[in-house]
Amino acid sequence: MTAFPAGGQSDPTVQPVPASVVEQVDAADTTLSNPKLAVIALGSNLGNRLETLQGAVDALEDTPGLRVKAVSPVYETEPWGVDPGSQPSYFNAVIVVRTTLPPSSLLERGQAVEEAFDRVREERWGPRTIDVDIVTYADVVSDDPVLTLPHPRAHERAFVLAPWHDVDPGARLPGAGPVAELLAAVGREGVLPRPDLELRLPE
Repeated sequence: MTAFPAGGQSDPTVQPVPASVVEQVDAADTTLSNPKLAVIALGSNLGNRLETLQGAVDALEDTPGLRVKAVSPVYETEPWGVDPGSQPSYFNAVIVVRTTLPPSSLLERGQAVEEAFDRVREERWGPRTIDVDIVTYADVVSDDPVLTLPHPRAHERAFVLAPWHDVDPGARLPGAGPVAELLAAVGREGVLPRPDLELRLPE
């Protein structure tokens, strides 16, 4: 689903959000003072993956100072950085939010959501119930090791670029260029659309 205009080539499974829902989300924005747009990538390869992704979306929406504006289609992908077949496949999605939280607080909230779903950090590239990654925060560019913005590997990850392009075909990754061009460069191999699955935009 998307709250953005189609405008450009996009996944045909993306359906417009009902106007009434968009109005409710926009109305909620009036409670936010000078909100910033942020893009968050979600991934899960343990347990009930779809249910966990939806739970993360809902938990983020319940965060004071944050409103979920768009939710991408779901993609299924092989785990990144590990031997093929060594882990279950991932369900991936991207959400676009408006928030008054500073980047550090948004990071803390994302980590709290991971902990709520029993995310375990025992190994790099290890399996996880949920991964909540801040891809971009407004146009902020920062090499802070605690939170590097934009995400340092977003430009090479089709499982981030494809769903992001679905919800915002005209999006740009700060310092790297249009998402459409980045996606064309990396290709969609190994990134499988799952039109049979759907995440709901919180009402």
